[in-house]
Amino acid sequence: MKFSAWPSITNPWSDFLEESRHIERAGWHGLWIGDHFMTSAGDTSGPWQESWTVLAALGAVVPRLRLGTLVTGNTYRNPAILAKQVAQVDIISGGRVILGIGAGWQENEHVAYGVPYPPVAERLQRLEESVQIIRSLFQNERTDFDGRYYQIKNAPLAPKPVQARLPILIGGGGEKVTLRIVAKHADAWNFPGTPELLAAKSKVLLEHCERAARDPREIKRTGAMLVRLAADSATTGGLGHGGGWVTVSKVRELSNRVAEYAEAGADELIVHFNPGRPLAARQEALSEFMADVAPQFQ
Repeated sequence: MKFSAWPSITNPWSDFLEESRHIERAGWHGLWIGDHFMTSAGDTSGPWQESWTVLAALGAVVPRLRLGTLVTGNTYRNPAILAKQVAQVDIISGGRVILGIGAGWQENEHVAYGVPYPPVAERLQRLEESVQIIRSLFQNERTDFDGRYYQIKNAPLAPKPVQARLPILIGGGGEKVTLRIVAKHADAWNFPGTPELLAAKSKVLLEHCERAARDPREIKRTGAMLVRLAADSATTGGLGHGGGWVTVSKVRELSNRVAEYAEAGADELIVHFNPGRPLAARQEALSEFMADVAPQFQ
């Protein structure tokens, strides 16, 4: 199993960059960041950096890590423009980008920024159309697409990404629609829930793959584990999904939980330490995980 870190872009850029460089030095496989503009609780008192400009900067100054979004909100950007952004970041990074994308869920930031927030069925239909457009732009010289929500005509994308097939990860666990979209279009899938839920959702994904005549081994499964050390304050940085937090006294006590994700079939585990901790404490936890926990599963 591979291990990637999920630092918070709610911390100042100087701290975030130092933490990212530490993640690379400590031996993590990749680095994922969220794509939001404010917390789900509406607290705007602290910084919240824009994801794709952050990844572009990291691609230039952090030379080894895989880089991705967990996940880009489809509603925030036109898919053709997003494809241009992602391709450029892949070029800047030398071919290390993964596009994580989802339907978009955080209503308060749509309202605050004047972004339309359609019903969930429409958001999912838009997601499926977007993924098809983005993949076609990555792979083809010109793209035409006449969908219900998006239309593009004879559109080029140049320069192309460095990667011959830039991976698209789709996030979410909706069993009727989201996992069907994953089965048809994704190179990877993320579900930020417990190991038990990851295993259950994986079974549903297998059923969708069978109906879509898709080899499920083509889709990498990623889990996300949110970690609070017992000494932490109650602050958790405003992450809005329902994965829940794991509380332990010491980082090495996470081994049993990681084993459960491995048993659930995770190919990659994305680990998020409470961003409310001081930078030095976060760095220490990141190093301890890679020294004491990760080697048991690699």
